[in-house]
Amino acid sequence: MHSMWKGAISFGLVMIPVRLYAATEQKDISFRQVHRTDGGRIKFRRFCSVCGEEVPYEDVAKGYELPTGEMVVLGDEDMADLPLPTTKSIEVLHFAPAEQLDPILFNRSYFVEPETAGARAYVLLRNALELSGRVAVAQVALRQRESLATLRSRDGVLVLETLLWPDEVRAALFPFLDEDIEVRPQELTMAASLIDSMTADFDPDAHRDGYREALAELVEAKVQGRELLQPGTLEIAAGPAVSLADALAASLAAAQGSPAAGQNVSRGKAVGTGRDSAKAIEAGSAKSLRSATAKPGPAKAGQAKPGSARSAEPEPVDSGPAEPGAANGGSPKSGAPKGSRTGRRAAS
Repeated sequence: MHSMWKGAISFGLVMIPVRLYAATEQKDISFRQVHRTDGGRIKFRRFCSVCGEEVPYEDVAKGYELPTGEMVVLGDEDMADLPLPTTKSIEVLHFAPAEQLDPILFNRSYFVEPETAGARAYVLLRNALELSGRVAVAQVALRQRESLATLRSRDGVLVLETLLWPDEVRAALFPFLDEDIEVRPQELTMAASLIDSMTADFDPDAHRDGYREALAELVEAKVQGRELLQPGTLEIAAGPAVSLADALAASLAAAQGSPAAGQNVSRGKAVGTGRDSAKAIEAGSAKSLRSATAKPGPAKAGQAKPGSARSAEPEPVDSGPAEPGAANGGSPKSGAPKGSRTGRRAAS
């Protein structure tokens, strides 16, 4: 790794010389823009919209456009005069509990490596942070931009995470926040049970970038001059509309019945015929509703459970556009229905 910044951590009267390294990188397959017919690279040139001449990079300056359309030109000498006291220092302002920082503020992460002369003070600050359970709130200027930041310990190394300023976080002004949307108690109970059933420790190594792997396979297939087989997509058969309670109950039944149901439920509903899906959802709904909402004590035979799937008011759930043949309870790719004239003729 190559260091991208060199300065010092200002911790009270203690100065710790350090270097910064980018802690993350985007793993992606990069492409170039090329001419489709001959594969030649597309080149871009800078042209002035006023004189029409090509502009070399050394003559490019920063411009701020006014509402009137006029342009204020700022050169390097103008930018150099701006006060930026934290250009070469990470100034620790105070310490705070980590849970008080909203993750939406986090921007970029950098590893902090101490210089040889500051290794002892670096280890002292790292150990003190680990012992306190807090993070250091600091201020730093990187790439001509001053930012708030935090310092925390991770695997024996201090990590600097730059933060967005509060006015850089947009307000979530959506119309539904002003609406009075009712959520039934039994639905909330089933949703909580579904969350419990799908809860597991987070293991980042258990997840992979399937799209990037498929893209790499596509490029390799092009290099070798072979055809790439397209993977099959998840096919959702059109079925009757179910209520939110039915969907929750069916998801809960699937999650409780399969060890890896947390991944399967999140991927999508299982493929099945319309009538079979309806029966499965209805059976799963009744079973899960009884286990999630029934009170302790024996129930009388034949007595309907409060909040059951049959007594709940149906609520439409977006199940996708209906496909041809779904009304007969079959997938459009399954051919003629069993027992039809076409089917008997084919069999004979």
